[in-house]
Amino acid sequence: MRFRHLLLASGIALGTALAGVASASARDLTVVSWGGNYQDAQRKIYFKPFSEKTGKPVLDEAWDGGIGVLQAKVKAGTPNWDAVQVEAEELAIGCADGIYEPLDWSKLGGKDKFIDSAVSDCGVGAIVWSTQLAYDSDKLKEAPKSWADFWDTKKFPGKRALRRGPKYALEFALMADGVAPKDVYTVLRTPEGVDRAFKKLGEIKGDMVWWESGAQPLQLLKSGQVVMTSAYNGRITGINKTEGTHFKGVWPGSIYAVDSWVILKGSPNKDAAMDFIAFASLPENQSKLPQDIAYGLPSKAAAAAVPADLAVDLPTSPANMTDSVSIDTEFWNDNIEDLTKRFNAWLGQ
Repeated sequence: MRFRHLLLASGIALGTALAGVASASARDLTVVSWGGNYQDAQRKIYFKPFSEKTGKPVLDEAWDGGIGVLQAKVKAGTPNWDAVQVEAEELAIGCADGIYEPLDWSKLGGKDKFIDSAVSDCGVGAIVWSTQLAYDSDKLKEAPKSWADFWDTKKFPGKRALRRGPKYALEFALMADGVAPKDVYTVLRTPEGVDRAFKKLGEIKGDMVWWESGAQPLQLLKSGQVVMTSAYNGRITGINKTEGTHFKGVWPGSIYAVDSWVILKGSPNKDAAMDFIAFASLPENQSKLPQDIAYGLPSKAAAAAVPADLAVDLPTSPANMTDSVSIDTEFWNDNIEDLTKRFNAWLGQ
């Protein structure tokens, strides 16, 4: 009997210990996005309301992108992030590598409810956004109209800023050198085109500041450290609303893309993450976003519900699509590694 009691006591102790481990390993749903005024808007429209609806906490973190970050988290075991917003290239590579959970499209209302570029087996579009030339209209008497103006340091003296890396920088350089937006990737697919882009970048290398996170370029602009910068369109309208600035963006020559929600493979909160993504994708929720930040909406019904006075500032406005470029995900998936090595070597010269 005493032996049985010892076994029972040991079993209870072991069960208690295992429960403690399980409790310690359990964590709240963690949603990851791009920070800044965009994430402030998401917190108000998505994170807090979803938390209130479910009665459970939602933690949110920010990141600066990079497929290697996500691959490392999944490879290490149980990831500490659940739902993550990723760029188009990260979506394509991650889906191919199997580091995302498949989405339950029945919870999203079906694939036909979204624009084609927002639909994937392991991701659903969150926003349509553009990278464009931005400037402070309070400080420039004459407005720049193109990437050629961005490169014109005599007409517009002062430092200028681009996102650190070959992506966007090479496309903008080619457009500054006279390549039509529709022909950018045709040219960039040739060795001569790549050489041409780097040569053009070299013309303003000494006047450049390189930024990495989405909030940086507009802070550089606000502080007067740069006279022009590339920036995400939604951030431009966002900072104007929150900080009273008068920044403006140039639509011709802008590059647009779709960011998507994904769930990291092995997430212990994958069901809750799926429920969150479905909540954030509801037209009645997604349609609120342009009130705070001017990003286009992948949900067809949400886009149709945006008032006309807000829709004109979105990348998806027909006028804003004229002479803009869709990011070529296939090109960058094939070339990002080699061109990043070349870019870093060029930067260090």
